Amino acid sequence: MAVNSKQKGARFERLLASRFREYGYSDARRTAQYCGNTGEASDVVGLPGIHVEAKHAEQMRLYEWIAQAKRDAEASGKGNLPAVFHKKNNAEILVTMELETWMNLYREWEAGFDLKGTEQNDNS
Repeated sequence: MAVNSKQKGARFERLLASRFREYGYSDARRTAQYCGNTGEASDVVGLPGIHVEAKHAEQMRLYEWIAQAKRDAEASGKGNLPAVFHKKNNAEILVTMELETWMNLYREWEAGFDLKGTEQNDNS
């Protein structure tokens, strides 16, 4: 991997951590992967329950990246859901995950949404 490519990846990881902090995840940070095995396989930590694989590239290799995220998430033994956060130049950050992972998140969101709706209806 060229030095510029590594620098581009590191910049994206810092940007991603910064964006997570903007959303209120104050502990979000880039992991120090350059030092070898840190015990954190995730590129960015601070989103509870999510394994973050960060990729800034023009050519998308989503299936390879998802496979890497799954391997790393499983190897960590934490039970985190694998997700690839990716972007190309001059584009928005996107998130890719397998359907099963997305459905797990959606079910949790929907359950919370239903509870909020029920609470509002009970107070009427």
